[in-house]
Amino acid sequence: MADGENTAGQQAEDLARAAAIARGTLRLLADLGFCGIRELTLANNRRADIAALGPAGEIWMVEIKSGVPDFRSDSKWPEYMPFCDRFFFAVDADFPQALIPEEAGLIVADAFGAAVIREAPALKLAPARRKAVTLRLARLAAMRLSAAEDAGWTASEAALTSSGL
Repeated sequence: MADGENTAGQQAEDLARAAAIARGTLRLLADLGFCGIRELTLANNRRADIAALGPAGEIWMVEIKSGVPDFRSDSKWPEYMPFCDRFFFAVDADFPQALIPEEAGLIVADAFGAAVIREAPALKLAPARRKAVTLRLARLAAMRLSAAEDAGWTASEAALTSSGL
């Protein structure tokens, strides 16, 4: 039973670390003029930890890694790249940065802020894909705002994904 408690404790610690990284990363993105949202489901059914829309319509996606085991267990990250102009990993200061692949940018974050350590290579989204991702991001943000303003009611996110965007 002690092992189960240790695992649960580690999971809680990882979740708290990921939340802190997300908070700092969203603050950084806002400072860079990007409006970010957490947990955006893409047309390929992958879910980006953070998707952000920039002032010129550029789309950045960020995959948060709470530690080395989280990073090593994730082989799906290349599937986000066709849906953004730049793709980053966000980690905390203790993460061994050499593990992050060159195909991705690197953000180091804590609960209070973040810094871009390595720029992500620029990818160019096709106009139709850009429109689809932008609409999906905007609709999810609007739905969450509506739910926040109407306490006790939540819209189904399934309605957002059924359109095939």
